[in-house]
Amino acid sequence: MTIADFTFYVFAIVVVAAGLFTVISRNPVHSVLWLILAFLSSAGLFVLLGAEFVAMLLIIVYVGAVAVLFLFVVMMLDVDFAELKAEMAKYVPLAILIGIVLLMQLGLVFGTWAFSDQAEGLRAAVPPEDTHNTAALGRLLYDDYILLFQLAGLILLVAMIGAIVLTLRHRTDIKRQDILAQIYRDPAKAMEVKDIKPGQGL
Repeated sequence: MTIADFTFYVFAIVVVAAGLFTVISRNPVHSVLWLILAFLSSAGLFVLLGAEFVAMLLIIVYVGAVAVLFLFVVMMLDVDFAELKAEMAKYVPLAILIGIVLLMQLGLVFGTWAFSDQAEGLRAAVPPEDTHNTAALGRLLYDDYILLFQLAGLILLVAMIGAIVLTLRHRTDIKRQDILAQIYRDPAKAMEVKDIKPGQGL
């Protein structure tokens, strides 16, 4: 067994164990930390495959942004996890049924899996000896599939705007500043001059 094979098995075992502890951990903060470990180990697997760009992207995006965001949300929000777990207990039979169906589907997929002889040639879009994999990925995205890349960005933009619109709620019990009402306000109608006699109040 070579060092690369040993490293692969170490990273693979850590990924599976960290994913398992992410699900079964009782403390949500510990779950997020196990998830970060799973992401880092997955990045190590990508480095072993020669995809350094994807590995760094996984660390920067998922570990540096998403997982840390989860960690801060879990730590800063005062969430009663005991109450949430009590409500989730009634959905356990449905979850078990869905898990059994997924395991059956995975078993069917692995039972009929067959490697194509042309798969390796189809994946070799740019020869590795001529171009670095990061440059090859950039050339593939921004030259060959630039239209699809831009459409994917447009779809994400529309999804973000839709999420903002759907979650926007106008509350009526909050005083809001109306700029146009302030600009078009007529001083003659807004103010009233009172003739106060000496010794009297309003």
